[in-house]
Amino acid sequence: MASHSDTLVVFFGATAGANGGKLGSDEREIILLVWQIVDLHEKKVGKLQRRLVKPDSLELTDQSKEETGLSVEELYKAEPLDKVLQQFQQSVSAELKALGRSSYTLCVDGPLIIRQALHPEASKKNLVLPECFYSFVDVRKEFHKCCPNAGQVQDLTLHSMLELFESLADHKFSCFEAVKYKLESGACSKTEPVDSETVIRARGLPWQSSDQDISRFFKGLNIAKGGVALCLNAQGRRNGEALVRFINQEHRDLALERHKHHMGSRYIEVYKATGEEFLKIAGGTSNEVAQFLSKENQVIIRMRGLPFTASPQDVLTFLGADSPVTDASDGLLFVKYPDGRPTGDAFVLFSCEEYALNALKKHKQILGKRYIELFRSTAAEVQQVLNRYMSTPLISTLPSSSMVPMPVLATPPYLATGSTRDCVRLRGLPYTAAIEDILEFMGEHTIDIKPHGVHMVLNQQGRPSGDAFIQMRSADRAFMVAQKCHKKMMKDRYVEVFQCSTEEMSFVLMGGTLNRSGLSPPPCKLPCLAPPAYAAFPSPAMLSEAALYQPPLLATPRTPQPPHSPHPTPTLAYYPPQHHPAQLYMNMNMNYTAYYPRLLGCRVFSLVPVSPAPVSNSIAV
Repeated sequence: MASHSDTLVVFFGATAGANGGKLGSDEREIILLVWQIVDLHEKKVGKLQRRLVKPDSLELTDQSKEETGLSVEELYKAEPLDKVLQQFQQSVSAELKALGRSSYTLCVDGPLIIRQALHPEASKKNLVLPECFYSFVDVRKEFHKCCPNAGQVQDLTLHSMLELFESLADHKFSCFEAVKYKLESGACSKTEPVDSETVIRARGLPWQSSDQDISRFFKGLNIAKGGVALCLNAQGRRNGEALVRFINQEHRDLALERHKHHMGSRYIEVYKATGEEFLKIAGGTSNEVAQFLSKENQVIIRMRGLPFTASPQDVLTFLGADSPVTDASDGLLFVKYPDGRPTGDAFVLFSCEEYALNALKKHKQILGKRYIELFRSTAAEVQQVLNRYMSTPLISTLPSSSMVPMPVLATPPYLATGSTRDCVRLRGLPYTAAIEDILEFMGEHTIDIKPHGVHMVLNQQGRPSGDAFIQMRSADRAFMVAQKCHKKMMKDRYVEVFQCSTEEMSFVLMGGTLNRSGLSPPPCKLPCLAPPAYAAFPSPAMLSEAALYQPPLLATPRTPQPPHSPHPTPTLAYYPPQHHPAQLYMNMNMNYTAYYPRLLGCRVFSLVPVSPAPVSNSIAV
């Protein structure tokens, strides 16, 4: 509704919990709305309108009872929020008509009732708010602008400020605040300055949440264009975190007040972050994303698992006539490695939500001989995926050398062994359990997990063994997790949680066993004959010092086999030497082929260092 500076509608509200400067911070529902019309031209004040609102949860804090004077019995007889908002519109329209006016200025004593209470609650309850609640005037900000020498604004009452406005007959309100209707998508350049006082990190997001879901969670606060960056883990999947950039520090500070508010059944943690962190995730170095996203109001879908030989026409045919891609092949962006090899990922633009929904129905349908995964995506995710793949290859290749590569079995560098019991072991996991299930199982303790500290243990066939190890930040944290999570249910099974040391964890990850009878060493520590497959390796004297200290690699490519070879050479894992070069040969007494999980088809299922024994798939949390 267009504003009319001569007519004000002063709007108040209260919740069932904290009020005043903490209004909305405890996620409590609105229980009271009050409004009054002020005619500045005629210097008249309309009737004070007061409406009780029935919340879904009829519980009041002592502070709310004291400040509002309301009881549960009174609220039980009240109308729900949507009905009270209808009454607000009808009442204001009738009074304006009696005054011969058609528009007004909505005024509030601070933005919290609009931004932190009304919009978030309406978003959760899927209510459509009247247009007037998307533009309002904060009386205190307006007063401070027009009367900078009138003293501390927080010490003035609303009545005294309105009296001064009445004396300023020609005053025109200028400090209008707006609430964005929807999130604006866009690309971000690494050279763009980002104020660290405008960025937050949200943790604990549902894995399928999109940028629009995050925007709904922060409804009432204005997110900058392209300001939602979903974080990806080492496997390129969303890890339940996002960096969000707001238009200014005030909105960022209000966002921090939503710490542990709920998105569905999950609570979301909100912390401060920096502009550098945001640019690292969402910033781009080329114009490729900007050109791809130059079309406004497009819905982005990510396709994953495409055959490497898939052409644009194959993708268009797969999506079908019911989900036409914007500008045909120009609406497709295939993600490639720096050398031009396809990664199996692509992003697709659709002109409307209907076409995108039709495309999402084809999730896990077959293209060629592979099933294709489809997800909602964002401009920031497009940039992040391109950054990940285009900077360096995910799977490194060995440096050119005439020597035969030699397998080195040592504890991975990120598993520094020690006797400190700062780890926990999870035993009895469902075989379908994923990293996400473990993090949900850990609950609030996930904040104490070390980076790359979750290790899923696979058996000799490369399948889940039902065990996992988690590195905690301290022994005290590990003890607390073991106490609180032991025999807690995950899906339909209870999980045993034991405190252990990094040394014990390393032994198991290298192929040993840890049970009630004690610790059994891994096969690489047992005396046995060296496998004949490695008889041709050069002796230590033949290796140069440079060859001994090659940089760490994720995995080497498979060695091409001649057609007549009955036994393919196994893929090997490499780690940098830890101590003296002679240690490279300490653990050669092991048949690696029996313990290395084979890769299925053409997909790489682990993009982190793995050991040839039961495998640890590590993920940043």
